[in-house]
Amino acid sequence: MGIREYDYRPRKRTLFGDDNNSLFNLIVINVVAFVLLYFVLIIFYLTHSSEQSEVVRQTFMNSVFKWVAVPAKLSDLLYRPWTIITHMFAHLSVWQVIGNMFWLWAFGYILQDLTGNDKIIPVYIYGSIAGIILYLLSFNLIPILQPLLTTDMYYGGGAGVMAVAVATTVLTPDYRIFRQLNGGIPLWVITMVYVLVDFAGLANDSFAHHFAHLGGAIMGFIFISRLKKGHDMGEWMNNAWDWIINLFNPAKPSKKQKPVKEQVFYNTGGRRPFKKTANVTEQRIDEILDKISQKGYHMLTEEEKEILRKASEDNE
Repeated sequence: MGIREYDYRPRKRTLFGDDNNSLFNLIVINVVAFVLLYFVLIIFYLTHSSEQSEVVRQTFMNSVFKWVAVPAKLSDLLYRPWTIITHMFAHLSVWQVIGNMFWLWAFGYILQDLTGNDKIIPVYIYGSIAGIILYLLSFNLIPILQPLLTTDMYYGGGAGVMAVAVATTVLTPDYRIFRQLNGGIPLWVITMVYVLVDFAGLANDSFAHHFAHLGGAIMGFIFISRLKKGHDMGEWMNNAWDWIINLFNPAKPSKKQKPVKEQVFYNTGGRRPFKKTANVTEQRIDEILDKISQKGYHMLTEEEKEILRKASEDNE
């Protein structure tokens, strides 16, 4: 069974405002970072009211924004390595952040729905880093861009969002939206329009920035291709995050504690060992649906899939 080939009815979706909704958290981080940076920019305008707006903006870029954006010059990046992470949450244009967050939500909702709650952030981060690599290569290898090498900076979630878009499309190209319109529009068509509009910027002076988005697209393809083969490139990120969280969680489960399925899922009723009968209860169904929300349907065992199928038949 492929990673996309499933159909069941009793599904407990992760609500957009849930604490464990990675897509929601990612959008919130981007929006909050934009508001903070824009607030500082407004203060600059108010305190430099006698100067031209373009001069004030450039002053802000050189004194504040450069500390969160990736510099085109490699030697400058060595002194600001943290910008490899901070740049992907930094936006200055209202339309830029609205556009990126809209597409992140549109594609990310589908990706999270199909693969679980722990894939979208690794895809976004990998895509953003791949974007940096192509951005730096273009500025340091293409002669026509050399005059801007000491002043240009790369920022925004464009490459990360592109990675999410391509990853989602590679995962399920025939997924249809707006089904009321003659059966719906295939996702690959929407992605094609998005990619063509974005890459149209390769023909103007923002070439390096849009070239970086190509890196995100490539990484999104690689991530899902590896995932289909059973290799999760984001597993180490999730494990590292869980380890950090557990350091500050005194109530974390003991390593000696029995697995949840041994405590809840099975009722042996005194029968001989290893002969287990599943408790098809509402509690167990909820546990399975939570597992889908966190890890994706493809992580279920055959027994868990069978329980969902039976539950779906009972509800018909």
